[in-house]
Amino acid sequence: MAFLAFEGLDGSGKSTLIKNLKLHLEKASIDYISTREPGGTELGEELRKIILKDQKPPPCAKTELLLYEAIRAQHVEQKIKPLLSEGKWVISDRFTASSIAFQAGGRNIAEKDIVWLNNFATGDLKPNLTILLDISYEESQKRMTNTNRDEKDRIEKESAQFHRAVRKSYLEQAENNPQWLVLNACESEQNLTDKLISHLKFKGFLE
Repeated sequence: MAFLAFEGLDGSGKSTLIKNLKLHLEKASIDYISTREPGGTELGEELRKIILKDQKPPPCAKTELLLYEAIRAQHVEQKIKPLLSEGKWVISDRFTASSIAFQAGGRNIAEKDIVWLNNFATGDLKPNLTILLDISYEESQKRMTNTNRDEKDRIEKESAQFHRAVRKSYLEQAENNPQWLVLNACESEQNLTDKLISHLKFKGFLE
């Protein structure tokens, strides 16, 4: 059993690395579930639409944070904890580190308040490993421009300064933290997959 959270700016390649990890787990006959934040449950997916909708006026910073935490509380209670108790792997595209990065780093809300809310929403549940796909703002924008996708959501439309602050927060969270693995998102897909699998073996999650 393992609880893994994947983090990074949009366009960093989280979805691709998660896909490759899932293929490896399937070959190893390991039972897993893949989920995401914001979202993960029926309620969470409905609130996701509200958060990401490009609306005027947008939710204020505190409202935005509390919506994310409401989604997270439901996600943990309804989905993540029950699956972990069954011995399944849980792979989440974003988790608590996103709130610190986006709402503390990007919105300038006090980090201590976000840490408290994260702990309250999750019952102090922490991922066994957080994988950060580190990428510059410029490269993330280039990738998003080159992919066939719908119009950017409200968060993706934030300023370069906002996204650079988010990246800075991620790197600060990861610094000297053994529960984090930082990968250079500009490396090849195969290299990233190999490094992730090797790290999971080193940590004892995989044989």
